[in-house]
Amino acid sequence: MIKVGIIGAGKMCQVGHLSAFDKIEECEIVAICDINPEKLSQMKERYPSARLYEDFKQMLDAEEIDCVDICTPNNIHSVAAVYALNKGIHVLCEKPDAINTVEAEKMKAAAEASGKTLMVIRNNRYRPSTKFLKEFIADGKMGEIYAGRCGWIRRRGIPGWGGWFTDKEQSGGGPLIDLGVHIIDLAMYLMGNPKPVTVSGSTYSKFPHTSYSKTDVEDLAMGFIRFDNGACLQIEFSWASNIAGDQMFVELRGEKAGSRMSGIDRKFELFTEEYGNNVNINPCIDDYNCPPHHEQNIRHFIDVINGRCEPDFTPEQGVNMVKILEAIYKSAELGHEISLVD
Repeated sequence: MIKVGIIGAGKMCQVGHLSAFDKIEECEIVAICDINPEKLSQMKERYPSARLYEDFKQMLDAEEIDCVDICTPNNIHSVAAVYALNKGIHVLCEKPDAINTVEAEKMKAAAEASGKTLMVIRNNRYRPSTKFLKEFIADGKMGEIYAGRCGWIRRRGIPGWGGWFTDKEQSGGGPLIDLGVHIIDLAMYLMGNPKPVTVSGSTYSKFPHTSYSKTDVEDLAMGFIRFDNGACLQIEFSWASNIAGDQMFVELRGEKAGSRMSGIDRKFELFTEEYGNNVNINPCIDDYNCPPHHEQNIRHFIDVINGRCEPDFTPEQGVNMVKILEAIYKSAELGHEISLVD
């Protein structure tokens, strides 16, 4: 039996993570930490035998656990992950990996030194359409993937207004670090995880703030990423924009075919040419009537720590992601392109 410790028992943990662990028979949640006593009370009802803590270090010092699942505000991710890894505990962490590159590098170093698994949630990799397209690309049916566009833009959708989501000290940023991790990772994963070399970006905070709500993060971020293989990726992420409607998409351009995955209108399309004619292909794949993507991600993590498969996420990928996010913010501040090459 794999003994699991939980750090952070908020909504994401309860909806996306605990429901997954409850379905995995080889896992047992033995300890839960949260700074909010009310949430701990809720957890006591759900897991009567679990020990409860308000300090994660105290929990990790006292408990003999195999892995820890971190679902805290973003600024705690790296602190809790490094502490757990240094104690020889496998780590699963909600996105983003960390709020800056220095912290992401600490996580990577701690994982390498401990020999334990560090994985950060990348649940969109487990969509049936993603799996199909990944194999389609691997078989050479799209040819070289040389360019892409991706985004997640909302007309109105600022999460937790006035809470930690809109407090830069705790979150690290706005929609770029919240939504961008998901979709930039999905695009890069399908492109073969190329290494980013330069980044250019702009950020904006144009929606009204009230005296009752603290917010010092952007509501829109746009940018451009160049990779070491010559490919490029355009990005756009917003919590609030005056647009026709919400969009979530990854669009790839290949020599032999192109693709577009859209999460709002549930469309998945391939674009190619046959016998001198343009051809659109609509694979019959259902991303929604399947096991939740968080559950599939967590099952993969458990398979990895049990030695049943190799991880499809590496800490190096996490470092590259945080480098991109940090460089976009820096580019927006300084007004010029940022190089990621040492």
